[in-house]
Amino acid sequence: MTSRPEISIPTTSTSSTPKPYTIYNITLRLPLRTFTLQKRYSDFTTLHKILTSQANGASPPASLPPKSYFTSTTSSPALAESRRLALQAYLQTINTDPDDRWRNTPAFRSFLNLPSTSSNGRHTNDIRSAINGASSRPITDPVAWLDHHRHLKTTLHSARLALTKRDQSASPQSQHECSASAKKSLVQAGQIIANLDQGLKTLSSDAWGGGGGGEKLGDGELRRRRDLVESARKEKEGLENLLNAMVAKSSLDATIAQASAASKEKLLAASGEDPNARRKPATGRVLGKETDRTRALDNQGVLQLQKQLMQEQDEDVDVLAQAVARQRKIAEEIQEELVVQKDLLGLLDEDVDRVQGKMDVAKKRIQ
Repeated sequence: MTSRPEISIPTTSTSSTPKPYTIYNITLRLPLRTFTLQKRYSDFTTLHKILTSQANGASPPASLPPKSYFTSTTSSPALAESRRLALQAYLQTINTDPDDRWRNTPAFRSFLNLPSTSSNGRHTNDIRSAINGASSRPITDPVAWLDHHRHLKTTLHSARLALTKRDQSASPQSQHECSASAKKSLVQAGQIIANLDQGLKTLSSDAWGGGGGGEKLGDGELRRRRDLVESARKEKEGLENLLNAMVAKSSLDATIAQASAASKEKLLAASGEDPNARRKPATGRVLGKETDRTRALDNQGVLQLQKQLMQEQDEDVDVLAQAVARQRKIAEEIQEELVVQKDLLGLLDEDVDRVQGKMDVAKKRIQ
């Protein structure tokens, strides 16, 4: 049994044609994707007539809102809102009614751009098989192809997360588990890529159409999907190379560690020491580093001497700080004296210029 989509009409808009009309934006939420359709009121009336004819003349469980001949929804926001709610209730009632003969008709599913019920179960099984890595059937439905590609991106993301966790793990057991998880995701990704590639080859041939809508994919869309598959294939190969490099590095590190341990045991055996004996850390005072002041003291005396030396150093630092403060004060006074001397020199320059001017005037008068 296929899951029913969640249908709603959250908003409306107005067309930009010379004769404007109201567009109802239908949102469909599926388990793997969400998309929006745009329909006008005449599309709903056509759907209602086809549903009635395909259900042997029985009317759907909900009725359409009546058509207004005197007021337009483009000029009346209240009418547009009431019609939006009524059309939303119309679709939701058909979608949730216990009697499924209306929602399973080709007209209703084509109206919502959903695959037909005859092929929907096969697409669901294909996706589940791709998730389990057991499907080798090419994906020939354009909508299901996009669902598989979305699952492929999720699988590659899971592999990348597993490799990142492996790189951050410290224990060999955790690294092995992360490597197995990444390898499993990469195998599934390889199977999905092969199915997607084969599906594109089938979709590009004249023998297959475009799935539920009966339309063939254009050349531009086919090129875009080929680029998606090629990008995913390169990402998968890069992750596989990264996994192989991590495994090789772990093996090399283990070999180096074993060789280092073996060399250490050989050196200890050659020196006559027991390789399994634990070396006790040195405790107590080191005799080779004693001075004349500490040699005659016990541990308590050495501690007291250390405190005394630290106190003397603190006093020396205080004296040095006072000397630096005095030097700073002297430097500030010298700076002030230099400023005064500079001002006096400026005044002297002005007096010299003034006297020089008077002497020039006197020389001119003498001449």
